[in-house]
This record gives sequence, structure tokens and C-alpha cells, in this order.
Amino acid sequence: MRDLVQALFSLYPGSIWQLNGDNYDGLVWSDENDKPKPTQKELEDECDRLYQVWLSKEYQRLRAPEYPSIGDQLDALFHAGVFPPEMAARIQAVKDKYPKGS
Repeated sequence: MRDLVQALFSLYPGSIWQLNGDNYDGLVWSDENDKPKPTQKELEDECDRLYQVWLSKEYQRLRAPEYPSIGDQLDALFHAGVFPPEMAARIQAVKDKYPKGS
């Protein structure tokens, strides 16, 4: 199984269980709400679904390290005059209070 723990958290949030090892045979189900223990097939299907979701977001993982930091993005917007006047005034007040050193 790809990630049994993720599948369990996804399908049964708040359920009580213990996993001894990394396969279905080590799953000890102790749910106090009397939810039945999931089948191996249910968990395998959820592992597959979660993996497909992960694959579908590859573009996010590739883009993230190449974007400028959020701070740099916000600073560029501030300098371009894109913020609403109230936000620009708040930012400018902080910049004035703590000016850059020479």
C-alpha cells in the first residue's frame, strides 16, 4: 500500500486505530463510535485516489520553488501602487517607523 496512514486519516478522521507495521495486517481497529474496520480494498482504493490527486498537482510542486517569496511579491505590489489606499498607508507607516539603514 502506498500510504495506509493517509488513507485512514482521509476516510476515517477522528477514528481510533493503531498500525503495527506498514500493511493492512497490522491495523488494529479500536473506534469508539462503532465504525466498522475498513476493508483492505477500501483503503487501497483511497490510496489510489489520493495518489491521483497528488499527481494532478505536480504543476504546483514545480512552480512553488520558482516563485518569488510572498514578501517580494507584496513589496512589488506596494511599490507599483496596487494596494488600496488604507493598506498602503498601513504599510508605509511601518516602513516609516523602521526605515532602512544606510
